[in-house]
Amino acid sequence: MDAALPRLAVTAGEPAGVGPELLIRLAAGPLAADLVAITDRDLLRRAAARCGAAVALSDDDGARVRARAPGALRVHHVPLGAEERPGHPDPRNAAHVLATLAEAADGCLAGRYDAVVTAPLQKSSINEAGIRFSGHTEFFAARARAGVVMMLASPELRVALATTHLPLAAVPAAITAASLERTLRIVHAELGAKFGLARPRIAVLGLNPHAGEGGHLGREEIDTIVPLLDRLRAEGMQLLGPLPADTAFVPAQRARYDAVLAMYHDQALPVLKSEAFDRTVNLTLGLPFVRTSVDHGTALDLAGTGRADPSSMLAAARLALELAARAPGARDE
Repeated sequence: MDAALPRLAVTAGEPAGVGPELLIRLAAGPLAADLVAITDRDLLRRAAARCGAAVALSDDDGARVRARAPGALRVHHVPLGAEERPGHPDPRNAAHVLATLAEAADGCLAGRYDAVVTAPLQKSSINEAGIRFSGHTEFFAARARAGVVMMLASPELRVALATTHLPLAAVPAAITAASLERTLRIVHAELGAKFGLARPRIAVLGLNPHAGEGGHLGREEIDTIVPLLDRLRAEGMQLLGPLPADTAFVPAQRARYDAVLAMYHDQALPVLKSEAFDRTVNLTLGLPFVRTSVDHGTALDLAGTGRADPSSMLAAARLALELAARAPGARDE
């Protein structure tokens, strides 16, 4: 007997961005998943018309199915606050966006969905609505009451972040022994649980140029990073570094590790995105469910044209399915 398809919740992100069109492109393909769009039903209809794609929308009844025809898309309807204008985010839709994320998180926690894939949203629009918001990662962490780590992964490289959406001036104070230990323990555990690596090797970047140059270019490595790495190595973790960021990604170094921990957002992500922008996936480590996302923004200049490239969305969905299949208690009936 054929197994039931995994139920993959997909949020459309910013209504005025490319997210709704990416969702339609995803549904139009043959992905072996029961896709449940968490967004406004009419928003999807308009996005499908802009893409020239034939989709069959139906209300989600929560039942498990064993097959999905290309173009079939179930919908958990969350109404917009105002009809979208492609390319022009409207703060009146901030509550809608957050409601879709809440349903995705709560549905995963309750077992209604096996994983969630998120399309890009516009953080500025949510903040302009008077709602303090720093990103998907932080939202899901708070909703699940979990300590999390942001990782971006391509087929060739995995990069986790010690700090995420912070001004550069705030990064040094955020790099503490306690925060680094928490992050490294999550990354180490998740590389085993989600990627099947029994003894993961993690390269840790220094904060300063040349990893501090023996203290001449900063003391964070000497005072904080090195003592922590030595302590965790004594427990059996395989940790390299701290490595200078400017040479950590050369081929000879890459052969030595399974993932990189970067100290801040733009320290390593430009390398990853320049190499594999259309194949890179954002995932949140540490959650009690699988969450992946595209690695790009709302592309407001492309919104409404139907020309947005769905490659990263498809990569995110495929990785979500792969990770969900490895999760404890994954459905195989």
